[in-house]
Amino acid sequence: MENAPLPFDTRAAFQQHLGEVLVRASASLIMFDPDFALFRLGAPDVDAALRRFLHAGGRLRLALHDPAYLEREAPRFLRLLRDYAHGIECRRTPRSLRELADSFCIADNVHIVRRFHSDHLRGEAAFDAPQQTELSRLRFDAVWAESQPGLQASVTGL
Repeated sequence: MENAPLPFDTRAAFQQHLGEVLVRASASLIMFDPDFALFRLGAPDVDAALRRFLHAGGRLRLALHDPAYLEREAPRFLRLLRDYAHGIECRRTPRSLRELADSFCIADNVHIVRRFHSDHLRGEAAFDAPQQTELSRLRFDAVWAESQPGLQASVTGL
């Protein structure tokens, strides 16, 4: 039986569920957010979880509207991108998709944390629940197909 979604509406609960998704990830992580400001990708604990995941051979794909926040506020993530360039791919959405405002992280197509709108903290998490990830996975694939490479290991792209 599939696990029921766990609703949340606070920053702490979102970040707790995100941490759980990251810890459970083994092969793939896909993430979509307009700017990833609430994902804490530059925080030491998130960096450590992503490094463990990537070191074990995991693949990370991020799609976002604007990389400015990560470039400015997440130097650890930029180092991670440089250190694991073979395992991370980041794409920037075209203008035609900039109205998309949901936010999610899916691990191995079975664990998900999602916020219904990136401007709000209301959302849900589900673990060991592949059916709960299906719509967001399809949405990510469509966004990914329309997007272009968009975040480099350094702001200058070197």
